[in-house]
Amino acid sequence: MKAIQVTGSKDSHQIVLNVAAAKPSPQQDQVLVKVHAAGITADEVTWPELYSSSTRIPGHDISGVVEALGPDYAGPLEIGDQVFAMLKAMSDAGGQAEYVVASPEEAAAKPTSVSHARAAALPVPFLTAWEAIYKHANVRKGGKVLVTGASGAVGLMLVQIAAKVLHCHVVALASARKHLRLKSLGAAVLVDYRWPAWEDSVMNIDAVFDTVGGETLSKAWKCVKPNASIVTVADPPPPWAFGRATPQELKEHPDVKWVYFVVASSGAILLKLTRLLDEGKLAPIPVKSFGIEDGLKAWDYAGRRDRDGKAVIEFARSSG
Repeated sequence: MKAIQVTGSKDSHQIVLNVAAAKPSPQQDQVLVKVHAAGITADEVTWPELYSSSTRIPGHDISGVVEALGPDYAGPLEIGDQVFAMLKAMSDAGGQAEYVVASPEEAAAKPTSVSHARAAALPVPFLTAWEAIYKHANVRKGGKVLVTGASGAVGLMLVQIAAKVLHCHVVALASARKHLRLKSLGAAVLVDYRWPAWEDSVMNIDAVFDTVGGETLSKAWKCVKPNASIVTVADPPPPWAFGRATPQELKEHPDVKWVYFVVASSGAILLKLTRLLDEGKLAPIPVKSFGIEDGLKAWDYAGRRDRDGKAVIEFARSSG
């Protein structure tokens, strides 16, 4: 089968197209998916688990059709069902291939209202946003939240869930050319991150959802209420991630809850996304798709700043 692979080491890697990769087969209760589309997260080439994988095939976001079921599978899926999934971070299977095996708890019925390409862009961003809001911040309906990097894939989902599901007052931090789209998705206040001292114009925030890190995360601390939450998924992580230290900003904001986390896979939560999309309550994020033969160009695009859509590889393109 055709697959994208990463060779070399984390510090000296190369992305290549393998046209003769080994096709997996489902074991025990696994689900074999014929991949129609796979999303790209460019930062994955810095993640250590990729280099401990036996396949070296990257990719966690997929959308496709159930091709076969393992002998012990006892779930609701059947051969021919359309599914999408986020493959676990430590999975040995990589999604940027014509076929991949998924565990039963990773896969969910694909939304009927979107294409495979659009579905493949959603699992990691949606699951990250959902976990940030519902598990780590516990935002109440009608609260006031700040989303940094709001025009990115995770940011777009954060804005929509906060605004359209929880009816929060959303302040979105993004470049000015992305403001119109963010407003259409529910953002109440648009702030250009290039504005000098933008943080002085944002006050009384109940929760910050940060996807940028660095100086932007530091500035966001100035915007919060005394008992607010600051949740970040920035890559690279802040110095205090994984319990290595405490934020220096606690000196002035001692009661703020601060969290860095790595998203967990969940087919059950993806089913919530399926319903929200098919009911028209959430909108998919923009994508730019490439055929597998242009997979290296897709990776090049995925690494650019200020893209106009998430990069997706479509395998169906090469087979007509």
